[in-house]
Amino acid sequence: MKTMNTVLSCFLGICVIVTGCTKEPLKNLSIEESRIYITDYDSAADFTSYKTYNVSDSATVIDNGVATKELTATDQAYIDAVNKYMQQRGYVQVTNLQNPDIGININRIYSTATGFIDNGYWNDYGGYYDPYYWGYSGYDYYVPYSYSVYQITEGAMSIDLLDLKNAAVKGTIDLLWTGLIRGEAIFAPENADAQVKTLFDQSPYLETTN
Repeated sequence: MKTMNTVLSCFLGICVIVTGCTKEPLKNLSIEESRIYITDYDSAADFTSYKTYNVSDSATVIDNGVATKELTATDQAYIDAVNKYMQQRGYVQVTNLQNPDIGININRIYSTATGFIDNGYWNDYGGYYDPYYWGYSGYDYYVPYSYSVYQITEGAMSIDLLDLKNAAVKGTIDLLWTGLIRGEAIFAPENADAQVKTLFDQSPYLETTN
């Protein structure tokens, strides 16, 4: 057993070295592997006690804190996927007027950040100001101080399940469950079904009894 442990330790050490030497392993991820799925829920909730649901007929677009409503092909694909997997878990779709137990919001979220990068001095940039061309031989090249402005927009999709069943009694609408998706190509309509399925697969407790 001691010999086996020694061999295993050596093998693992080699694996760590090889992995550590791999250049930028994150660049080798597929689009699917680059995505992040996060789910959270109210641990006190009994999901089997909820029977019906309704999904909002459009998505809430939250762009740097400003919310609007839209219905694009992507939004519709997410609505269809949520309907599909909610029904697979035994929930019955009803209209808003039929007092659903669960209300479902689908959100497209955008966050834009702007900043500056100090690049210092560009030492080879002086060629643009060649003094000899302008007839000023003996003058030094002008090396401009530089900075870069960058703007990054990050996007996410979220799905929120809201407790409408107990809202009147509690005087508030509680969040029962939320799922968040980040990564590449999450806004492609053809990816919506697989992504929603992943969120539901992470949430086996999300089901009802008939």
